[in-house]
Amino acid sequence: MKLIDTKDAVGYILCHDITQIVKDKVKDARFRKGHIITDEDIPVLLSLGKEHIYVWEKDDDNMMHENDAAQFMIDLTRTKDMSFTPVKEGKMELVADIDGYFTVDVNLLKEINMQKDIMMASIKGDTPIKKGTKLSGMRIIPLVIEKQKMEDLKKIINGKKVFDIKPFVRKKAGIVTTGSEVYHRRIKDEFTPVVKEKLADFGVEVIAHETVSDDTQMITEAIKKLKSAGCDIILCTGGMSVDPDDLTPKAISLTADKFVTYGTPVLPGAMFALSYFEDKVPIMGLPGSVMYCAKTVFDIILPRALADIEIDKGFIASLGHGGLL
Repeated sequence: MKLIDTKDAVGYILCHDITQIVKDKVKDARFRKGHIITDEDIPVLLSLGKEHIYVWEKDDDNMMHENDAAQFMIDLTRTKDMSFTPVKEGKMELVADIDGYFTVDVNLLKEINMQKDIMMASIKGDTPIKKGTKLSGMRIIPLVIEKQKMEDLKKIINGKKVFDIKPFVRKKAGIVTTGSEVYHRRIKDEFTPVVKEKLADFGVEVIAHETVSDDTQMITEAIKKLKSAGCDIILCTGGMSVDPDDLTPKAISLTADKFVTYGTPVLPGAMFALSYFEDKVPIMGLPGSVMYCAKTVFDIILPRALADIEIDKGFIASLGHGGLL
């Protein structure tokens, strides 16, 4: 690649896209990489402010063009259920082909961006995404880059997943509504419709629903009944505070094979409980804030659980950073 005066460029091969920007009308390539420059092109190039341009030389075999480098990076980072956009001005993007839970190897991404002349950006990881969501954009900074640098990048990634999408696999939910006031029909159950709406956003069907009083045995039996009915996620509402009649956390702990937590460093949603059956079916206790707050710890935990990513105490503890919602 060499730099020449535009007026002397007739017959040369353009080695990069040249963008035309017209306010409120267009921002796109006026000339594409590989275009052979003609006499008629010179006035247009000059009108775009291009007094000098880069053209190909025969000794560029050890270099990689920005468009080819972008495709190289896409091939290193694309995983199942991702597609990519066409290259445009040296940049390409990864796009989700499914709804799911998007994860990022943050340390690996940082290492990639420590390399000279290479950039890779993504949306936040640990995030539920919809089909069609743009996940990442990548390019090299100069017009061309040494092929060896791209080979070094390949060694850094070494088959690891920089980005990944975990599909939502848990689709059959059961709800246990607790509380003597609801059980005896003294008040209307306002909690279940809220939970059903949140589940519906992820395509989850509520296949079973039990309403019980504030009684440990009734709650544990209801949870087991939902498990036997084929529910692959079980949600308990009500009875999650420290009041003497609130027995849901205890009932969950007695039913589960693995008790993870009662309490989280997230507001709203501190009084949240999580356990698992032996086959990793999760049981959650939802605090009252889920019913009336737009976002709580449940909105953080739910998509992860639906993607069958097991949640441990360490992950719960990490939610304190950013946990004031």
